Amino acid sequence: MGVVGLAACAPQPRPALYGGPSGSLFGGSTVGSAPSAPEAPTAKVAVLLPMSGPQGALGPAMMNAATLALFDSGVRGVELVPRDTTGSAGGASEAVRGAIAEGARVVVGPLTGAETASAAGQARASGVPVLAFTNDVEQGGNGVWVTGVTPSQQVRRLLASARTAGVGRVGLAGPEGPFTRQLAAALRNASREAGLPPPVVVTYPSGASRSQAAGLVAQQAGTEGLGLLILGESGAGAREMAAALAGAGLPVPPLRLAGTVLWANDATLASEPALAGALVPGPDPLARNGFESRYQAAYGERPPRLAATAYDATAAALRGVRGGDPRAAAQLPVGEPLQGADGTFRLLPDGQVQRALAIYALSPGSEPRMVEPAILPGAAGS
Repeated sequence: MGVVGLAACAPQPRPALYGGPSGSLFGGSTVGSAPSAPEAPTAKVAVLLPMSGPQGALGPAMMNAATLALFDSGVRGVELVPRDTTGSAGGASEAVRGAIAEGARVVVGPLTGAETASAAGQARASGVPVLAFTNDVEQGGNGVWVTGVTPSQQVRRLLASARTAGVGRVGLAGPEGPFTRQLAAALRNASREAGLPPPVVVTYPSGASRSQAAGLVAQQAGTEGLGLLILGESGAGAREMAAALAGAGLPVPPLRLAGTVLWANDATLASEPALAGALVPGPDPLARNGFESRYQAAYGERPPRLAATAYDATAAALRGVRGGDPRAAAQLPVGEPLQGADGTFRLLPDGQVQRALAIYALSPGSEPRMVEPAILPGAAGS
């Protein structure tokens, strides 16, 4: 696997596509050129990606984003060392073992929670921090950071919006499973911290009747009712659940609905009348548009959604290795606001990440429109 670096080369106006023609981005000397002086030692940042396997199509795009982060940072004396995880736990374990043996000071990736769980033990034992792409909050802590957009980040941004609008009670309805459990845990914690009443939480089997599920929500809401209901599903399930609420005695409006970041890429949701105007958390549009423009200029195509996570994790890693002895332990910028592809974010000591998320509203026949700007928790005005 090649090495992407800025150890001894001039800045390039356009990064080469990963796996593309050799140039000053990639190691090796030009045929016929005079021998060059030995290069200074460089700090190595391992990038664990699924370059093969079921999710192999994502790997090159995410590596492109990591490379773009390196160029945007202006940091010199750093090498990005890609390693293929094959999209499996075993592949991730092997990849991190090899990267650490070769002197990696930080590990960026891998993609999933299962891969992260497999790779984290070896990294922790070696004192090498991991900036994983997963959004599985249970993987964070003790030297591992979860850089994906997590259920907790989304719920907390939606709750902040609800409080601003004067909503006093919030609910959640979603199919049984890990994602809904994480949404529910985040909503209960955030409601308690905000001094709000305990939320209404209704879970149901994925194959359950959405009319019956809506009835359970109405029953638990009681006479006090709800101001905002977060739906922990997408696609047809979300449309059916939204349509069933009015028949259960919870008309929309006055009830306001909200969903997850996945809703922003599903134009069919807003075609359901009950979901018109539904709230969705999402990235800072200025940051995201700027990242997509730079990526397209460099690589000739739009980046997939997860490429932004690779950019952000790499940007944080670069802050941890810039300057000083390239063999010294990395010092990640924990607690500092960082600028990423999706906006401002902050690494927390417990392995979680705070993100500045905006609020969008679904609009039939058009892209979701931003109704509240991106806010970083803990910042002034948040």
